[in-house]
Amino acid sequence: MSQLSTRHLLGIKDITESDVRLILETAANFKEVINRPIKKVPSLRDITIANVFFENSTRTRLSFELAEKRLSADVVNFSSSNSSVKKGETLVDTVNNILAMKVDMVVMRHASPGAPHFLSRNVKANIVNAGDGTHEHPTQALLDSFSMQEKLGDLAGKKVAIIGDILHSRVALSNIFCLQKLGAEVMVCGPITLLPKYISSLGVKIELDVQKALEWCDVANVLRIQLERQQIKYFPSLREYSLYYGINRKMLDSLNKEIVLMHPGPINRGVELSSDAADSAHSIILDQVENGVAVRMAVLYLLAGAKG
Repeated sequence: MSQLSTRHLLGIKDITESDVRLILETAANFKEVINRPIKKVPSLRDITIANVFFENSTRTRLSFELAEKRLSADVVNFSSSNSSVKKGETLVDTVNNILAMKVDMVVMRHASPGAPHFLSRNVKANIVNAGDGTHEHPTQALLDSFSMQEKLGDLAGKKVAIIGDILHSRVALSNIFCLQKLGAEVMVCGPITLLPKYISSLGVKIELDVQKALEWCDVANVLRIQLERQQIKYFPSLREYSLYYGINRKMLDSLNKEIVLMHPGPINRGVELSSDAADSAHSIILDQVENGVAVRMAVLYLLAGAKG
């Protein structure tokens, strides 16, 4: 199989294990490309891609834009903060106006869960979900799995603990789906107030003690506390969260094994991770950033070849 089963990347839940493996294999080829002296390939020379971001983003937006330029695509950047959305224009009208300029693919981040799915039913371009509210963030999960595979090899049977704000995290949900498709065991760990009620139905282990989660896992993927999505207080203070759920170098060194430490960024240093943990030999956080470009190149390249 050398083609995706879908013409959109809306979420990991919507794609097959074969799709995931094809994206990761293609990403490995593109990682070689971006480490060459000449980092561009002409693969998407005739394709125009619009990055349509209705929420703030630094890493994801830069990563997609760099991936698009490495593939020689023409790139249009759209930000809702200085657009006609402020005047009351609908999502479909906004995107259709962009498509009228002969855009082939839309990379979209939106605060509303399901927005990319809605768009895919109403416009003709390929849609890539760059994060929809607290729902999914598929390319982050793919680059996380790619980074784990680089470090550990085949993920079948590996133990991955996702630690932190599971309730508000789109990264957590996409990671759970992606890791399970690749045969890994998944545990979620965090305060009970930050674990969604449905989480046990996803076939994951649940742990409330972060030290026990670290002792169980091969990989700890630590999530940011998303204060901007919290309308009520889920824990007394950041200091108390850090005391009970923060990970530091001393905790890592106390384990009788080496584990891999990950974080999708941006890190709240001193809250979910201390600096001596984030910058330790356990950490592959900067590898995740580099791999993000290769994985997003793979997604765009494969979707450009997908049949409608």
